[in-house]
Amino acid sequence: MASIFTKIVKGEIPSYKIAETDEFYAFLDINPNAKGHTLCIPKKEVDKIFDLDQETYQGLMAFSREIALAIGKAIPCKRVGMSVIGLEVPHVHVHLIPLNHMGEMTFAEKVNLSQEEFEATAAAIRDQLK
Repeated sequence: MASIFTKIVKGEIPSYKIAETDEFYAFLDINPNAKGHTLCIPKKEVDKIFDLDQETYQGLMAFSREIALAIGKAIPCKRVGMSVIGLEVPHVHVHLIPLNHMGEMTFAEKVNLSQEEFEATAAAIRDQLK
């Protein structure tokens, strides 16, 4: 059965897309720790990050770095944190979270954004990728 992330990649579930390549997809987390919280995933459905083949793993890290640099330019923050936990969705995903304090990395604090705020945030990050 396809994961929710595979359904997002296929367009069966809408997302606030940041970037897409043939192998990877980045989109805003809809339950974000901070404004600009982005998920980067391989399109290949693999449950655990260390089960990825070497090429896909390295490609995901390079893709995530590019997205993180754009987030850092678009969203005022001290730094962009990265986390790979993977317990909530059985599909590899890298969390990129704009950070101003450690609480934003705990997944205990969440921010509520309107559809307009999500759209504006995604556009601001995409603009930094150009």
